[in-house]
This record gives sequence, structure tokens and C-alpha cells, in this order.
Amino acid sequence: MSFMRKDIAALPPSGIARIVTQRLGDPSVIPLWFGEGDMVTPPFIREAAVAALEDGETFYSFTRGTVHLREAIGEYLQRTFGVDVHPDRITVPGSSMLCVTIAAQLALQRGDHALAVGPHWPNIEMTLRITGADFSSVRQRLTAHGWELSAAEIIAAVRPDTRCIFVNSPCNPTGWVMTAEDQLELLQFCRERQILLIADEVYHRMVYSGDSSAPSFLSIAEDDDPIMIIYGMSKSWAMTGWRLGWVITPRASATAWQIMSENFNTGATVFAQRAAATALRDGEALVAERLAHYAAGRDIVMDVLANHSRVHLSKPAGAFYAFPQIEGIRSSMDFALGLLEAEDVGVAPGYTFGEGNEQNIRICFARNHQQLQEGLERLLRYLDKSPAV
Repeated sequence: MSFMRKDIAALPPSGIARIVTQRLGDPSVIPLWFGEGDMVTPPFIREAAVAALEDGETFYSFTRGTVHLREAIGEYLQRTFGVDVHPDRITVPGSSMLCVTIAAQLALQRGDHALAVGPHWPNIEMTLRITGADFSSVRQRLTAHGWELSAAEIIAAVRPDTRCIFVNSPCNPTGWVMTAEDQLELLQFCRERQILLIADEVYHRMVYSGDSSAPSFLSIAEDDDPIMIIYGMSKSWAMTGWRLGWVITPRASATAWQIMSENFNTGATVFAQRAAATALRDGEALVAERLAHYAAGRDIVMDVLANHSRVHLSKPAGAFYAFPQIEGIRSSMDFALGLLEAEDVGVAPGYTFGEGNEQNIRICFARNHQQLQEGLERLLRYLDKSPAV
């Protein structure tokens, strides 16, 4: 279409979208492809949204989030990280992905460079490219101790024209968790260079070290540091379909976030915001229950896959994905399509998570354990029948 920007028209669909559209909604498929479990949002959260609707909360509201929800976020951050966050730094524009989009639009334009830690969720690369910026990534390494990447390696990949660095920890898809020491080193570098650091901490409560949360940039960031830290309701509170996330920003950018939120989304769905506040205030038992469920799913993945001669897999330190490398795969998309056709199991092809991942697939282990076990056993059966794909 001639009216479209050429760079937009050239954007490819993600590998997740390509595989999911084959059989989405087919009850015979074991769906390990999406980043969500199969638990319906719990009643106490749903009931809060219903109550808000019955109270008539169906009108326009604050573009940066209701006062009620922003207060609940501040209380949650204080309990979780021991940090008092000024209300001017909290914005709830809509989904976590919208937070990433607005952050990228605030910092980047054509001629700039954006750097992301990989492997990374495919939407991140597309969102950074849509600004017109050049894009590159620095990839984590799979070692005997798990996935690793230091702040020094990230900094070494920075160019003179780099205006933005994206880091996701705990990481989708590898489960990598950035250390507090590396966070401090990277933030200090970005502070000196005035490079925007977008820190995606959506999976901050999904860490298997025994700590209540993963190390957070929030614990070390000052009010006007060049950092935007993103959180969301989707994962720990089983609210993927609600599309609610929030971002902690420099205080000086509050007006810009108000303007951008108004123009991108006019603000998050108002009755859903009461549900989110209820989840944050009353949902600690749910968070703990979900983490235990994910930990057991992680054990199933390791028990079934880790000893196969063609599978290279480390135990994820966080999030709820496994990202195994499989010897003999030439095309992760062909492998995923073949697995779906032969065994009715859906996984995400590794190539869509950035360069260097063609031999990988992503498996979400947040599903019910019986279904997960069956899906993994089918995967091995297909692998044993497929010497090379």
C-alpha cells in the first residue's frame, strides 16, 4: 500500500503470531506458546471490577491512572522494595507493552540507535524499530551456570549514537536475572551518558532464589535518573487479558507521560484499575501460590528435557519459560510447525527472539502440570523422530 511508511510495511509478524494463527483455539493443541498460564483471574479481583462497574465507574478518568490505583502501586512498591516512590513518577497508561511503546517514543527518533539485551520478546525489537531508530542487540550466553551477561558487555555494545538501552530481568525467554551489582554499573553509565534505560521488570516476583523479588533498578534509581521501570499485572496476578501495567519514570517527565498517555490511549480502562488496586493490596497469597506452581512446572521441564542428548538447557533463574537449544534444528520455525502438526503441541520458535536463536524454542511452563508433562513428552517423541529440521 503506497500510503504506508516503507519501514512499517516491511515489519514482519512475530514468530509467535505466525505459529499461533495455525491452530489458535483448537482444543486438541497443548498450548505452550503464549506467556500465560491457564488460571482464570481469581474471584476477588474480578469481583472488584464488577463492583466498580456497578458503582458507575465507566467514565473518563486520569490519563496517568486513578489516584486509588497509583496509591496502591506506591504502597506495593514500598512493601516489595522498601522504596518510597513519589506519585509524580507513577503512570498507568494501559498495558505494560504500551509503557514500553511510550518510553521508546519519548527517547528515540530516526538516526538514533537502540540497544536491547537478547534474547528478547519480539515485540520489543519491533517497538524500537517503529520509532525509526536503528536497532541492535547484545546476546546473553548459555554457560554451565545458566544464562549470563555482564553490564560491561552491555556497555561495550553501546555506540556513539545510542539513545536507549532495553533490559528485561527476569528475562523472557531465558529466565536470566541481572545482578544488583550489574544494575548499578549500567545505571551509572546511563546516568553519565544520559542514555534512557528501559527496564522491563514485569516478571520481578517470579524468581526462584528464595528472595521475594528479583533485584530491581528501582532500589537504586534516583528521582530524575534517565530510567523508566516497567511493571504489569499480567503474570503474577493472572491478569493477562486486562492489559494493565505501570511505569516508574523520572519526575521531570510527568507532564510528558500525561500527554503521551492521553494521545496513545486516553488512559487505562477505569473499572479495571480498581481490580488492579485490589490485586496489589490483597494478592500476596496469590503471588506466592502462583510462584510455587511455576516452580513445580520448572522442575517438570528439567526432569523431562534436561537429560536428552540433543537438548541443551539450564534451569531458569526467573520468569516462567524454558529456552532450550536443540541440536540438529536448522529452522526453529520449521521445527515448531512440525511439532504442532505431528504432536499437537504449540511452542514459540527461537528465531523470533532475536539473532542467534535459530536452534532454540521457547516453552511456557505456567500451564497445569498434567498438560505440561504430556506436551513435553510429545515434544521428545517428535524430537526422536526428527534427526534434522
